[in-house]
Amino acid sequence: MKSFNSITIPHPFPYQGSKRGIAKHILPHFPSNVDCLIEPFCGASAISLSASAHGLAKNIILNDLNKPLMKLWEEILERPDDLVNLYEHLWNEQHTDKKEYFFKTRETFNSTHEPHHLLYLLARIVKGAVRYSSKGLFNQSADNRRAGMRPITMRKNIKAVSALLYKKTKTCSLDFREVVSKAKINDLIYMDPPYQGTSFTRDHRYLNGLSYDEFVDALKIMNQNDSSYIISYDGQTGNKSFGKKLPESLSLKYLSIKAGRSTQATFLGNKDETIESLYLSPALVDRLNEYPFPIIQEQQELMFA
Repeated sequence: MKSFNSITIPHPFPYQGSKRGIAKHILPHFPSNVDCLIEPFCGASAISLSASAHGLAKNIILNDLNKPLMKLWEEILERPDDLVNLYEHLWNEQHTDKKEYFFKTRETFNSTHEPHHLLYLLARIVKGAVRYSSKGLFNQSADNRRAGMRPITMRKNIKAVSALLYKKTKTCSLDFREVVSKAKINDLIYMDPPYQGTSFTRDHRYLNGLSYDEFVDALKIMNQNDSSYIISYDGQTGNKSFGKKLPESLSLKYLSIKAGRSTQATFLGNKDETIESLYLSPALVDRLNEYPFPIIQEQQELMFA
């Protein structure tokens, strides 16, 4: 019986919304014949890292419209030691005044988009929550109680991530529709797009928004192309729902994942559990019937009509 709990997966940087914590619930829905795993909204690439560690994909494509983020990924893959050396310099230099140094570095990053500056910002921001202004400027504040990940730990993580992905991974910064259109019959697409309600508000979490209707239209085309895909999209905590469910007309298989209590709920003393939604495409369901892994599913499953 294959287990997805036995390996410690390295992570490159803190990133709110990363599926690192529930990857073990997503990987069981990979078929056993994945030539290339494609992440069109990669962020911290938690699923690609987990899949690579467990040998579930021969090749990987990481994509995100956030070009500075993809420049950071390129450095992680190609020049991890140089990247961490620059990060270490920033980390050591900040200690005279961490708060002022963060704002100075943020201003520099917004002008130059240098990868090591972004890595430093990601290590320092509140709860790993990336925020951008309406003008596309990084505007999240620092958690001034902490100095960010220590260089020795950062080096260990970044080098481990690079070793996992380097020889099998390509990066790009394109519209997700262009990336998924390149998928072949034995590829698998994992999508964790911007949550609804976060793309067109004053508090921008993403450089580019994605409307519900745009996304649904793209999924219709992907179904016509028999694309195999998995989507993390909506969910709920207690009685509060996040986002509108994808339409039944797409004939997706719906699963609910118990993701535990959110950080905010724990902080407030609430016991409400977070439930994340997962959707599998019709083509993927067919592949899983033909090329399954021998894994026991412990999740609630509902097939749309």
